[in-house]
Amino acid sequence: MSVKCRKWVLKSHFSGMPKREDLDLVEEELPPLKDGEYMCEALWLSVDPYMRPYSRRFPVDTTMIGAQVAKVTESKSSKFAVGDLLAGSLGWRSHTIGSETTDVHKLDSTLYTDRASTAVGVLGMPGATAYFGFLNILAPKEGETLVVNGAAGAVGSLVGQIAKIKGCRVVGFAGTDEKVEYIKGLGFDEAFNYKTMGSMSETLKKACPKGIDMFFDNVGGEWFETVLTQMNLFGRVSICGAISEYNIDEPKSRAVNQLILFNQLKIEGFMVMRWLKEWPECFMQMSQWIAEGKLKYKETVTVGFENMFDAFLGLFTGANTGKAVVKA
Repeated sequence: MSVKCRKWVLKSHFSGMPKREDLDLVEEELPPLKDGEYMCEALWLSVDPYMRPYSRRFPVDTTMIGAQVAKVTESKSSKFAVGDLLAGSLGWRSHTIGSETTDVHKLDSTLYTDRASTAVGVLGMPGATAYFGFLNILAPKEGETLVVNGAAGAVGSLVGQIAKIKGCRVVGFAGTDEKVEYIKGLGFDEAFNYKTMGSMSETLKKACPKGIDMFFDNVGGEWFETVLTQMNLFGRVSICGAISEYNIDEPKSRAVNQLILFNQLKIEGFMVMRWLKEWPECFMQMSQWIAEGKLKYKETVTVGFENMFDAFLGLFTGANTGKAVVKA
């Protein structure tokens, strides 16, 4: 019996804010399985800000990129059995035929007992991004001050909590009063609505009277430039994202070389796949913190595969708190 797959295809590269006409939702009929292959059906799909700039690396008419959790529904493979839950970068598609070389892994039932969606969230790439981007890049010391923007998002909310676990003082910024209350509830020492706080520079001075030791930047643009002016000697910056610039054709910036030079700052961008072999260790630690009540997470769930674009667009309008996921 043939299976029809729905998939979102990139029709044109994004220019400015993503538009619905940039993507097509199409159907294709999948062929019968060959020996060594398996069929899986998407259960949970991830939408993430990186997809906006990263999709430009791919030609039009390709399936939109992204990770998902899928269930094996048919198998002629010795590697996976019917009923297995898999996670991998399968893209925005409802069904996938996989083989021995497909980039997926079977979920560890001892870790994903709560909800499988965490495999694309707190116990997936966003969780690893927070864990390694903070601990390995910023090398926190107890008592230091961290500033994190995008603090109510999938990564920022985790970074702030890990910093608190490590004994740091945490100042977070988010885009609504509700999100500010949310991160205060996570234990952030100071939290601000960047849309209503007034002067960014003055707010930082009041919130960080002893200066800033660490900056986890999810936003870029004016944030990066302004925070650098208040970094302490030998401060460290972890550049995770630049969502404020993703939909701007020509981002504006100013020279910051002297700030970096004279304060002897360490600034490092990173791609979380650098630590791929260490992800299992990360997820064990994160799951332990969750079990101990030290780490909390939140998901904004959009129901329906046909609503993938809406969930994606919401990332750039502030619609999500915590991790944005789509329940197929």
